[in-house]
Amino acid sequence: MANNSMTMQEMITQSSQAAMFLKALSNENRLLILCHLLEGEMSVTALNEKLPLSQSALSQHLAVLRKDNLVATRRESQTIYYSLGDQRVKTLIETMHSLFCPTL
Repeated sequence: MANNSMTMQEMITQSSQAAMFLKALSNENRLLILCHLLEGEMSVTALNEKLPLSQSALSQHLAVLRKDNLVATRRESQTIYYSLGDQRVKTLIETMHSLFCPTL
């Protein structure tokens, strides 16, 4: 539902942000990454074991997700851990999971 108190410029800004958010999600591999991160924080190695991607492809997808703030990172020594970026990402992935994977 539209918020009538928003100005047209605010609506344009918000719709632009939403479009960028959805564009980053418009790849099945990035969706799979985010679905796995619903389980909790994971290292690149752990993600790589779960996904049918080369390490280089996984790194490229993680870079897109990181650039758009869909994932957060934490470094521990030489290991980088990934988690969902914020509650909006978690809510959206959970909603998509319930719509498209209701039996899983």
